[in-house]
Amino acid sequence: MSNTAHSRWTDGSMSKRVAARYAAERRFRALGFAAVALSVAVLAFLLITMASRGLGGFTRIEARVALDLPRSDIVIDPAALKGPDAETIVAKADLDSAIAKSAAATYGPVAADIFGESASRSLRHKLIDDPTLLTRTQTVWLPVSSKLDVAAKGNGDGEQHKLVSALRAKDSLRTRFNLDFLTASDATDPSVVGVWGALKGSFLTILVTMGLAFPVGVLSALYLEEFAPRNRWTDLVEVSINNLAAVPSIIFGLLGLAVFLNLMNLPRSAPLVGGLTLALMTMPVIVIAGRNAIKSVPPSIRDAALGIGASKMQVVVHHVLPLALPGIMTGTIIGMARALGETAPLLMIGMRAFIATPPGGIADPATVLPVQIFLWSDEVDRSFVEKTSAAIIVLLVFMLLMNGLAIYLRNRFERRW
Repeated sequence: MSNTAHSRWTDGSMSKRVAARYAAERRFRALGFAAVALSVAVLAFLLITMASRGLGGFTRIEARVALDLPRSDIVIDPAALKGPDAETIVAKADLDSAIAKSAAATYGPVAADIFGESASRSLRHKLIDDPTLLTRTQTVWLPVSSKLDVAAKGNGDGEQHKLVSALRAKDSLRTRFNLDFLTASDATDPSVVGVWGALKGSFLTILVTMGLAFPVGVLSALYLEEFAPRNRWTDLVEVSINNLAAVPSIIFGLLGLAVFLNLMNLPRSAPLVGGLTLALMTMPVIVIAGRNAIKSVPPSIRDAALGIGASKMQVVVHHVLPLALPGIMTGTIIGMARALGETAPLLMIGMRAFIATPPGGIADPATVLPVQIFLWSDEVDRSFVEKTSAAIIVLLVFMLLMNGLAIYLRNRFERRW
């Protein structure tokens, strides 16, 4: 036996085994590195694709025109534009006709294809800022129509490209940051659409979701883990929560439609209903993550607190919950990230309506960014393509900011022992 064992160490078989183990380790490390590299490559491809298609949505093409309002049919007292009714007064004026006449005088017959609805909106703001435009001729820069905007960015048809080339030859086009895309709401004309209404709707919806799902989820996790008796009833509740975490989101949309709209008659397409529906979907994730975080608190913490006379409630509130809070926040971040990107349940409760004004509260009609992206992606106008990609970029930034805030709060309450 000793000679056989000795020969195994000296005949090279053990060296081969060690070499095989090292080779397997290298292969495993290579596979892990390849998986990470593939994930990074896919993420980079996604970001680069979205950036190349969507960054144009944050800019707009403007053309200059010699605006001659004194000779137009607009009759507005410049002093009236300094009062509180300036928006209403300017909105009633026929600015489209005035722009068309000035453009025709500047560019001739092709002027009809240069400006659109966005030009009228921009001119309204200019008149309110500078009412003296009504009394003098002034060269101003106004946003071009959506078709010309697409052509100037390299995606239009032949006729539009010819018009762009002619305008560039006259140095009559320029590119500017499109602030209206971040401050306006939905519209039928892609040149005037914006994401502010959907962004505000998403924020209000997430506030309702967070305000309901987080406290109820945390309290449920504390009760099930620290106070609930171990019997068939609690086992049934635990199994139900685990199953709810895996239910498709559209099922929660059907539940919200049946309960919140048909039974409770809550306002349709409102952040309140959307938040309640997403809270039902997010709560099981928070409960499961909360229970796991509470379990990870060392029993010695509880024993020490009980040993110095603390009650069960004091142990849970003053010791267990603060130590488990970072883990609970991790589950909350996962749940909120899922809720931010959900579309199917919100479509079921009617949050796909055309909303031209931002919501004023959680009971007002609203839409959210994922639904807004879905609606724009279904439009046939080519101008909506870059608007859709730009809205995706806004959604990604919004999710990063919300998750960044949650991560900061998690690290802020983290304790080490």
